Amino acid sequence: MIPSAAPSMTSPTVSPPDAAEIERESAWMRELEGSLSEVIVGQSDLVRGLLIGLVSGGHVLLEGVPGLAKSLAVSGIAQAVQGDFARLQFTPDLLPSDLIGTEVYNAKDGNFTVRKGPIFANFVLADEINRAPAKVQSALLEAMQERQVSIGGETFDLPRPFLVLATQNPLEQEGTYPLPEAQLDRFALKVHVHYPSRSEELEILNRMAKTSEVPEVRRVVEISAIKSARSFVDQIVIDDRLREYIVALVFATREPAKAGLPELEALIQYGGSPRATIWLALCARANAFISGRGFVTPADIKAVAPLVLRHRVVPTYEAEAEGLDADALVARVLETVPVP
Repeated sequence: MIPSAAPSMTSPTVSPPDAAEIERESAWMRELEGSLSEVIVGQSDLVRGLLIGLVSGGHVLLEGVPGLAKSLAVSGIAQAVQGDFARLQFTPDLLPSDLIGTEVYNAKDGNFTVRKGPIFANFVLADEINRAPAKVQSALLEAMQERQVSIGGETFDLPRPFLVLATQNPLEQEGTYPLPEAQLDRFALKVHVHYPSRSEELEILNRMAKTSEVPEVRRVVEISAIKSARSFVDQIVIDDRLREYIVALVFATREPAKAGLPELEALIQYGGSPRATIWLALCARANAFISGRGFVTPADIKAVAPLVLRHRVVPTYEAEAEGLDADALVARVLETVPVP
C-alpha cells in the first residue's frame, strides 16, 4: 500500500513549462557537461551528480579513493560558470576561524575588524571533510543549512549561489571523524566515485601524462544562469501520483514491513528523514530539467533515489554482517515499491 501524500501544491492538470523554453534554458547544462568531459574522462555519475546539485541548490558529498578527479571536477564547474571557488584541506588541527574567518584587532584605532574566511565563495571544496573535528563541522553545518555564518556575534550572509562540495576517502580510518548524522542529512546527494574502466584509464594516460599544462574547462555561462535555471526547476511539474511514489519510497525505508519488505525490518536501523523526501523531489526535477523536460518521470526519481537516500539509510549490524550496505537496501526498496 502506498502511503498518502500531503495535499499537493501542484494539481496534475497543471501544464508543464513550454518545452521549447525548457530546452533553451537547459542547453547550457549539456554544454557544461560537454566542457567537463573534455577534461574529465568518464565519471558520468560524478558529473551528473554535480550538475543536479548545481541546479537544485543541494550540497554534494563525493566519496572515493584519491586520484579520481573529484577536486578537478569541482574546480572545473566553478571555472565553467565563472564563480568564486575556494578549496580548503580539512585536517585534525583545523579551527572554525580557518573556515569562516575571525575578528582582527587593529592597534591603531583600537577596533576589531572582520576578516572573512574561504567559505565566502560560491563553490567551496571541503577536501577530506571527515578529517576535521566537531567544532569545525558545526561551523560548516550553520553555513550549509542557513547560508550564513556568525563571526564575533555578527551574522554574515554567504554568496549566492553557495554550494559545499565535500570529498571523503572511504579507505582511511586513522585520524578521521565520522560525520554526524545531522550533517550527513544536510547533503542533498552522496555520489560514489569509482575507478575508471580500462579504456578510460588509457585515455587519461594519453591526455594527462605530459609535463605541459593539461586542458582547462571552457567557460560556458555566467553564474547568473544558475539562478535562472533554479527558477525553472521549481516550475517542473510532478504529477500527484509521482509525489505519492516519492513519499512511498521514503516511508519504505522507515517502515519496510508496511511497504511489503518485512525482511528489511531487521536490516535498516534508520530510514530517510522528511528532508530526504524534499530532496528526492527537487533532484528529480533537476534531472528532468537537465534532460530538457518540463515534467518528472518515474525514471527521474529512480535515477536520483540512490544519490539522495544512500547516506540517509543506516544499515544495522545484522545487515553489515550479511554484506548489505545502504545501496543494496535502497535497491531493494526501488524494486519493491510499485511505480504508478
